[in-house]
Amino acid sequence: MSILPEERKNAILQELDRTGKVKVIDFAEQFQVSQETIRRDLMILEEKGLLKRVYGGAVKKSYQGTEPPFVQRKIVNQEAKIKIGKAAAKLISDGDTIVIDVGTTALELARSIENKKEITILTNSLPVSSVLTDLLNQKMFSGEVLLLGGQLNPKQQSVGGRLTEKMLSQFHIDKAFISAGGVSIDGGVSDYDLTETSVSQEMIHVSKEIILLVDHSKIGVDAFCKICPLEKVDVIVCDQPIPKGWKNHKKTNGINWITAD
Repeated sequence: MSILPEERKNAILQELDRTGKVKVIDFAEQFQVSQETIRRDLMILEEKGLLKRVYGGAVKKSYQGTEPPFVQRKIVNQEAKIKIGKAAAKLISDGDTIVIDVGTTALELARSIENKKEITILTNSLPVSSVLTDLLNQKMFSGEVLLLGGQLNPKQQSVGGRLTEKMLSQFHIDKAFISAGGVSIDGGVSDYDLTETSVSQEMIHVSKEIILLVDHSKIGVDAFCKICPLEKVDVIVCDQPIPKGWKNHKKTNGINWITAD
């Protein structure tokens, strides 16, 4: 079988999306190449952060322990996050009540909100609330912004805890815009921080529509804390098309996948 190296790597990633693991010996036989060639493919993909090598093959990239501080994450995949933020902002309608969680992609959503009338926005993100306050003062949109109360997390510039969750429980929300550390077929939506995960879960509980904002680096990743099953999500906004291994899967049938460009 004659196949280009990039096609071979794509096949490896598709198998990871489908089963969560790949074996060197199986792919060497399938593509009629040496096991060393497949190991080199896996090494390249691991360097790009797309998988984790293990003895005899590789598995999906998983929980890494901790998430970098907010200020460091702002510069990672920034162009993709800007595209996602602009595409997500188009999903907001006049009169909506929405909630925006923490994260650098959520911040780009906030920056993209304009020409919306009488919208109410709740958030537990300090940077998001600051951006929205500036936009209100500039009359870029009309409505009001509610900063949720609770325990301050200086590292992630967020607010969380039981007080935040209790405050959220008092509202009926039209749309929840949720960012995440990872999303996969089997693992669903996940994140790294337990406190922020609990707040995201409450946002999902009180909202009619769940919109997930993730760049390509989060696809196939299982972070430490489970937020919700994939079936709970109504819309995914990503900078890349839906993975081939996810198409026609029963867990993604009800999801509207929007490719930001």
